[in-house]
Amino acid sequence: MPTRLADRIHLERRRRFIGRLPEKTLFLEAVSAPQLPFHVLYVYGAGGIGKTQLFREFMDICQLAEAVPVYIDGRNIEPSTDAFLNCMGNAMRCPDEESPLTRLSAAPRRHVLFIDIFELLSPLDRWLRESFLPQLSENILVVLGSHLSASPGWNADPGWQDMIKIIKLKNFSEEESRAYLSERKVPMENYRRILEFSHGHPLALSLISDLFDQRPDLRFEPEEAPNVIQTLLALFIQKVPGPAHRTALEASSLVGTVTESLLGHLLGFEDVHEIFAWLRNLSFFESNRRGIFPHDLAREALVTDLKWRNPDWYKELHRRARLYFSEKIKESQGEEQRRLLFDLIFLHRDNSIVRPFFNWQESGTILTDEIKERDWPALEKMIVMHEGTESFRWFRFWHEKQPRTSRILRNADQAPCGLITMLDLSRANTAGLEADPATRAILHYLQDKAPLRPGERALFFRFWMASNTYQSVSPTQSQIFVNIIQYYFTTPSLAYSFFPCADPDFWEPILVYADLKRIPEADYKIGDNSYGVFGHDWRVVPPSTWINLLAEREIETDPLAIAPEPAEPLLVLRREDFDNAVKDAFRYYTEPSRLQNNPLLRSRLIAGMANSNVEDQDRLDSLIEAVRSATDSLQDSPRDEKLYRILYRTYLNPAISQEQAAEALGLPFSTYRRHLKAAILKVADKLWQREINGKVG
Repeated sequence: MPTRLADRIHLERRRRFIGRLPEKTLFLEAVSAPQLPFHVLYVYGAGGIGKTQLFREFMDICQLAEAVPVYIDGRNIEPSTDAFLNCMGNAMRCPDEESPLTRLSAAPRRHVLFIDIFELLSPLDRWLRESFLPQLSENILVVLGSHLSASPGWNADPGWQDMIKIIKLKNFSEEESRAYLSERKVPMENYRRILEFSHGHPLALSLISDLFDQRPDLRFEPEEAPNVIQTLLALFIQKVPGPAHRTALEASSLVGTVTESLLGHLLGFEDVHEIFAWLRNLSFFESNRRGIFPHDLAREALVTDLKWRNPDWYKELHRRARLYFSEKIKESQGEEQRRLLFDLIFLHRDNSIVRPFFNWQESGTILTDEIKERDWPALEKMIVMHEGTESFRWFRFWHEKQPRTSRILRNADQAPCGLITMLDLSRANTAGLEADPATRAILHYLQDKAPLRPGERALFFRFWMASNTYQSVSPTQSQIFVNIIQYYFTTPSLAYSFFPCADPDFWEPILVYADLKRIPEADYKIGDNSYGVFGHDWRVVPPSTWINLLAEREIETDPLAIAPEPAEPLLVLRREDFDNAVKDAFRYYTEPSRLQNNPLLRSRLIAGMANSNVEDQDRLDSLIEAVRSATDSLQDSPRDEKLYRILYRTYLNPAISQEQAAEALGLPFSTYRRHLKAAILKVADKLWQREINGKVG
C-alpha cells in the first residue's frame, strides 16, 4: 500500500526536529503521570522560535502515552466564546447537539487540549481561566502556546498558582544550532557567521539553510540575504503605527538598552512616552534594570536592514547615540561610568573587527572591587594556574608597592572571577622597575623611545585575566576592557599606556583597531611564558583625537583605512622648549602670522583645543586663545594680579616699548624685567599643566 504524502511530511518533520529535550521530558512525565502535576502548560516565546513544531512533538508523545490530542489554531477562530466552542467541537468531531465540554468531561481517556497562537485569543483569556477551564475534569491537560508571556491573572489567582506551569521557549544552544546546520548540510565554514547572526533562532536557521539548498557554494553574510531579513522583520513587525515608531525600532536596535531619555535624544523628540510604551509592549522586546531592548535576532534583522536600506540614517543614529553616551560619561563615575562605557563600546558591535573580541551581553553581575584579605587564596590560585608561581611573586611585590592599583572582579556570588592591575610606572622607583622583567623592558622603551616629561604618567596593565578563561574572550575579559578604557578617561597627565598579551597575535586585530601599536622591543618573558606588548602614546594621538578616530572607524567596512588625525604627528616638547615657545607666543601675540612655526601649534595642548583640526588658522586662533585665557586667569589671585598687569601692558595691549610699559606700571625697569620673567613662567606653568593633563573627551 503506497505511503501517504502526509506520513512522509510527518516523518521529515520528526527527522529535522532538533533539541527541546527538557521541554519534551517535562511534557512526557506530565502526560504519563497517574495524576497530572499541573493542568495548564503555558509555552511562550518570540515568533519563529518553534512553538508549533514543539506542539507537533508533544502530539506524537501523546500517542505514546495513550492520550488523545486536540489541536486548535488561534488563527482560525474569532475571539468569541461561541466561535471557540464551535472550533473545539469540530476538532473533536462532536455532533452538533453535543457540547465539546460534555465530551471532555465524560471521556475515560486522558485528553490534551492544545491551543496554539493563543495571543490572538487574548480577549478570551479571563473567560478560559475563570469559566471554561474550571469545568474540565482533572484528567485534561491544556497546553497554551503564545508569543506573549502569561497574563498577570494566572499568577495573581491563588487557585491557579500551583496548577499552571509556565515555560519560556528559548533559542537553540550553540550545540543544537550546529546539529541543525549539519542536518541541513550547510558548509561548516559558515557556521560562525550564521550563529552570530541567528543567535540560534530556529526560523532564522531554517531560512538560511534554505539559501544553501539553492546555492551550496554560498558564503553567508546577512547583507547579502535581503529576503531572509525581510521575512524575519515581517515576523517581528507586523504592524507599525507610524514613521516615528519605525524610527524608534531602528534606534533601539543600535544601542544596548534604551530608556525614554535616550530614545528622545535619538529621535529628536521631547515627548516619547507613548512610543516607548509601544516598544515595551512588543513581544520581541525585553527589559532589565537599565531599560528595554529587542531580542537578539530582531536586533540583527533591524540593524542589517537599516544599514542596507538607509546607510546615512544609520550613521546619523550612531552619531546621536555616541554624543549622548559621551556626555553622560563625563558626568558619571565608578560602576555607572563603566556601564555607560559599555554602552559606548556597544556601538562598535556591528564592526567586523570588533565583534569577535567582545562579549556583547552586558553582565551587570560582574562588579569591580578592591582586593580584600579573604581574596588572596583565590588570587593565588588564579595567577599560578595561568601564569605560574613567579608571576604571583611579582603580583605580591607590586601590590605591596602600589596597593590601590589592583582591582578584583566579582561575580554574582561575590567570588573573585577576574583581576586587573594598573601600575603607575611614573610613580615606581627605578630599582623595582629594573627588577621585574616585565617593567624593565617597558622602562627601557620609555627611556629610549618615549621619555616622560615632568608630571607625566605612564600606565602598564601588568596583570589582567579571568579566573577560568584567562585572557580569552569572555564576560569578565570584556569588563576588564571597560575598566581599562575608564582608566584612559580618568587618569590625569596620562602620556603613555602599555598593554601585555600572552597571545599577541590573537589580540592584535582589535588592539590595532583601538590604535594600540605593537611594541616588540617591550616584550618580556616570565618563567616559561612570553608576553607581547602593545602601547599608545597619548601625547602624539591625544584622547580627543583617539575618541574621534574610533568614532569614524565604528561604522566603516574597512576601519583600519581610517588613520588617526592629524596625519602630521604631534610634538612631544621638553619643558625648556615648551617655555621658549610660550615666550615667542607672547612676543608675537599681536602679530599671530609670525607664529606659523611656533612648536606649540603641534603640541597636544593646541591640537586638543582645535579639536585635532590641522588647519593653520584654527591652530593659530587656539594658541592665541590659550595664551589669553591663561593670562586672564592670573587675575583670580590677588598675588598674581600684578603679573597680569605686566603681561597686559607688555604683550596683550602693549606700550610702545618695555621701558614705557615699566613707567606706566610705576615700576623700576629692573623690577619690571624680573616680574615680567616671573609672569611668563607663571603662564607657562599653567599651559604646561594643560599640556600634560590631557583627558579623554
